[in-house]
Amino acid sequence: MMDRSVRVAAALALALAAAGAPAGMARAQEAGATAPAPVTAETVVATVNGRAITLGHMIVLRDSLPPQYLQLPDEILFTGILEQLVQQALLEQSVEGALTRRDALALENERRGYLAGAALRALVGAAVTEEALQAAWDARFKDAAPATEYNAAHILVDTEERAAELKAEIEGGADFAELARAHSTDPGSGPAGGELGWFGLGMMVKPFEDAVVALEPGQISDPVQSQFGWHIVKLTETREATPPTLDEVRDELAAEIERATVEAHLAALAEGAEVTRSAEGIDPAALRDQTLLDN
Repeated sequence: MMDRSVRVAAALALALAAAGAPAGMARAQEAGATAPAPVTAETVVATVNGRAITLGHMIVLRDSLPPQYLQLPDEILFTGILEQLVQQALLEQSVEGALTRRDALALENERRGYLAGAALRALVGAAVTEEALQAAWDARFKDAAPATEYNAAHILVDTEERAAELKAEIEGGADFAELARAHSTDPGSGPAGGELGWFGLGMMVKPFEDAVVALEPGQISDPVQSQFGWHIVKLTETREATPPTLDEVRDELAAEIERATVEAHLAALAEGAEVTRSAEGIDPAALRDQTLLDN
């Protein structure tokens, strides 16, 4: 099913084609010939069999358009949106009294989804403030103990025996980076001489991380097994990690605030509501039974 903005854009394109740019410009020029009357969202811009289409309807529809349509001149966009709403009104009235069960259920779902979205937008908008973001940053980073970051490299192979052979070659003077380029099965780090760059705790699988933490800069580990194979790990250097700035983690913190706010709000709503779930015993495959909508 097409996204609503795509459907709106497609309908607008048809309306623009039907209306034509010259007609839209002519109307704008005619309107400019007299002093414009004060307008509100309730200002009627057209009627279809006595039912009003208002400027407010047009404004809301414009807000749902993809960005490329918003670049059109106002007079062209005005004409296109008005014609689209007129066309929709004509089509809407043509099927009144003939809606199918599917139509009625789809309308209920759209209304429910729209109102749920509106509720969430208002809720999240009030929750994600600069004060809330700063408080979330303070809670995570302000008094956090200094963390260590590691710069390491590895050679990944399939067997412990092969890993032991490569370590012996390194101890015998072979270049770690050259062996990584020649033998590592890690497609990301192998061509770069095994280099993994900087990372903090929790970013690598546990056996690998434990091996890194046990090393001193310049040391090479014994073969270490993970779910990816067998590693020879070289710790290059360590550094004390500096906490990220608020701007660097703004999106992450905002998402956390949104999630916590929505979860708390839904829990409060559910606690104060009477919700009965009675779907037990229904075969989930019934979701695919389109004939149920014909009854």
